[in-house]
Amino acid sequence: MAVISQTIPRVYNASAPDAAKRLDKAEALGKRAVEVIPTIPKPEGMTDEVFTNSKNQTLAMAHSGIGLVNWRRGKYADAIPELEQSLKLDTIADPVNWFVLGIVNQNTSHFEDAASAFAKCALIAGKLQDTCKAKTEEAKKLAATKLSAPK
Repeated sequence: MAVISQTIPRVYNASAPDAAKRLDKAEALGKRAVEVIPTIPKPEGMTDEVFTNSKNQTLAMAHSGIGLVNWRRGKYADAIPELEQSLKLDTIADPVNWFVLGIVNQNTSHFEDAASAFAKCALIAGKLQDTCKAKTEEAKKLAATKLSAPK
């Protein structure tokens, strides 16, 4: 559930005939995963640490999926807490979540938070690194020249 919830909005095509239904599915799967994962019993023979890490990583994917769906729908303020929760739980640095968190913070006039998210994205080697570096500077300029919205 969590993997599909996160994957659908990442490969989303707004011009697909069933685009809205795909986002609905991703959101439903993400929300269901958030409900179910905490209730999963620990398998025999698995350490508490491994079990907790596995659950947290799966929850991180589910929250990411919900946040990415909100971003795709233009619900930027709703995307922020979901992406923040995902990044809090995630033990593997995901530049996509940092990048989108930067975008939604910038679109809600939280320029310092956007700069911080883009800077964290820029620290992760990969295809988004250069874009995140540029977006960090852009967000810093906005923070210095525009009034940020209250949280």
